[in-house]
Amino acid sequence: MPPNPSHPRIATMKTSDAAVAIARIRDEVLARRRFLITSHARPDGDSIGSQLAMAYALRLLGKDVRVVNRDPAPPHYLMFPGVSQIEIADSVSGEFDALFVMECSDLKRTQVAGLERYFAVNIDHHAGNTMFGAINWFDVSAAACGEMVFDLIMSLGVGLTREIATHIYLTILTDTGSFHHSHITARTFDICRRTAEAGVDPAAMARNVFDSNSFGKLKLIGALLDRMELADNGRLAVLQLDDDMLQQAGCTHHDTEGLINLPLTAREIKAVVFFKLALPDEIRVSLRSKGSVDIRQVAQAFDGGGHQNAAGFTVHGPFQQLRQTIIDRVVAAIASTPGN
Repeated sequence: MPPNPSHPRIATMKTSDAAVAIARIRDEVLARRRFLITSHARPDGDSIGSQLAMAYALRLLGKDVRVVNRDPAPPHYLMFPGVSQIEIADSVSGEFDALFVMECSDLKRTQVAGLERYFAVNIDHHAGNTMFGAINWFDVSAAACGEMVFDLIMSLGVGLTREIATHIYLTILTDTGSFHHSHITARTFDICRRTAEAGVDPAAMARNVFDSNSFGKLKLIGALLDRMELADNGRLAVLQLDDDMLQQAGCTHHDTEGLINLPLTAREIKAVVFFKLALPDEIRVSLRSKGSVDIRQVAQAFDGGGHQNAAGFTVHGPFQQLRQTIIDRVVAAIASTPGN
């Protein structure tokens, strides 16, 4: 991707080596002043936390920073510092010395127009990243993009303020599924320890994220579970949501966050597929699994992405036909897992 013509051209960097990537990004940050930060449409805790942790760090270095997303944050994130100041726009113009793109395998996932002309730093932990930036740092071993942002912030010599620590912890808490997913490491807990030392209250964070549901969301949970179907002898749960269900519960799509994890609390269920029907021919599909069941391969077959236990994609076409095809692929993923 070419940077803004007013910026000197540097060689595109494609690397998964953390030390090399961090050093290169640090040098570019210290040499530049005006920054734009974005992430994927329909932001989640990892995208929001990664953006704002980086924004707070850059501002402490005296940099000018704008954070812009295509969609607003889910309401229960508004209580965290800086979230209400994120700009919502479908396009960006103006002069910036660099663009940070957090947690996006492809620049199109931002759904923000005008980004392609900027010098882009691509930071991601999803397999299948298209390496669209002038600098690309990906690490599929990271439990959250926020783990990578933590390392970068530490390399910049910025102290771990309470605001930065809050957003780093938010990334890990949410992207690990409340410490349920298999990509958690000892390093994950070491970063969490550092954030707690900086003033984060893990219990309060968990309450704010997971115990702030509306009554409408409770009604929606009941409706979804009542209509839940089981496949593969009870090893696969299938959830389906449309706009009518949302309206009847008095909810929005923000209220669907986290619902996919509910069936996994049943011992027998190994994976969940969640179909969200919005536009007539558009189907959003979220996937979750337990243990070694790799549902990322299913998402990749439909040009999606994610992690072994959490992935997703969007498809277009006749729902009933696509529905069965997707279910069959998830059943195959379960069957191919040793021990199942």
